[in-house]
Amino acid sequence: MDHITITQLRQEAGTSIMSASLDAQLQSVSNRSTKGGSPYLEVVFADALSQFKLKIWENKPQFQLVKDLPEASFVRLSGDWTQSQYGVDGVRWDVRLLRDEEIEVFMIGDPQLSAKQAYDWETITTFLEKITDPRLASLADIFLSKYEQRFRRSAAARKNHHARRGGLVEHVAQMMRTAVAISKVYPKLNRDLLVVGVLFHDCGKMWENTYPEAGFHQPHDLEGEMLGHIPKGMEVCTELWNEMMCSTQADAWTGLFPLTEHVRIHLMHLIASHHGTHEFGSPTLPRTPEAWALHFVDNIDAKYEMLSQGYETARELAPGIYERQFPLPANLIEPLAHFPTTDAPPAEVVRTSEAEMVELEDELESKPFNGELF
Repeated sequence: MDHITITQLRQEAGTSIMSASLDAQLQSVSNRSTKGGSPYLEVVFADALSQFKLKIWENKPQFQLVKDLPEASFVRLSGDWTQSQYGVDGVRWDVRLLRDEEIEVFMIGDPQLSAKQAYDWETITTFLEKITDPRLASLADIFLSKYEQRFRRSAAARKNHHARRGGLVEHVAQMMRTAVAISKVYPKLNRDLLVVGVLFHDCGKMWENTYPEAGFHQPHDLEGEMLGHIPKGMEVCTELWNEMMCSTQADAWTGLFPLTEHVRIHLMHLIASHHGTHEFGSPTLPRTPEAWALHFVDNIDAKYEMLSQGYETARELAPGIYERQFPLPANLIEPLAHFPTTDAPPAEVVRTSEAEMVELEDELESKPFNGELF
């Protein structure tokens, strides 16, 4: 029996039975019932890269066993699996708790993802070192010194995009790359403001989508649930700004242009408006070029991640046509290959080397990264 990851299960399980085992952490267990009143459990399992839902019916032997598992348990699922439009289903399977030595291996996570997230963190710090506005530079420094570890273990969402430990770093780093690139095309954009706006726009996710110091189980946080990441992000930014303004360095900023108070309110506006519309949760609408740029950069990266996940896991309905992946609005179509065509695999086509990044952005001076930047 092959031992695989959740991503591999979602990629390889089909209408025919697949035998495999996988390790995961229990994310959540919800008691549900059908329209006819038959009880079942909806269980979410997670690992470093992905997660999946599994329905367990009351008449199955695993029902009571899984129901009694403590939250965030580390388990091994072994058996036969299939997949339909409703998701992964276990045909004949069992579950047991992982032993201590197995947990240690599981917690290492995916080496390629770890390397990518380390590279993304270096990208973020490199761009922030280039900030010329002393107020924005100082604010970013305070943020990283205070929240680095919490930031690096948070997700960018609970399920739709970058919904994994460290996903917030991946999302912010790619947004910064895009923001810097479009600032070259639209030089009137305030690049310092836009880059720092990217850093802070989802900082409230450190409460809404945080992880404990160890593990891939994303718990619910009372403050994140009750405030949401936009109000919480504005609160965090305000607290750090006030702390910064009480420092001695702030005395040197009197008379700077743009005015310090204007810098603050423009940054707050980016956080408040980045969802773009009231119905999507923004308390105000984008009213500046930087606010619109941030909104679209955020949307591009989120949608691109959803597409990437969809091509990896969606069922192929017909040659080159894949089933719709929520919340995208329609079935997916296989992208057009690069010209000229080669025998190289798709990952080689889209790989971005360090040399290409330097040529495009003239910013990154770190060592080459050989992983895929998606």
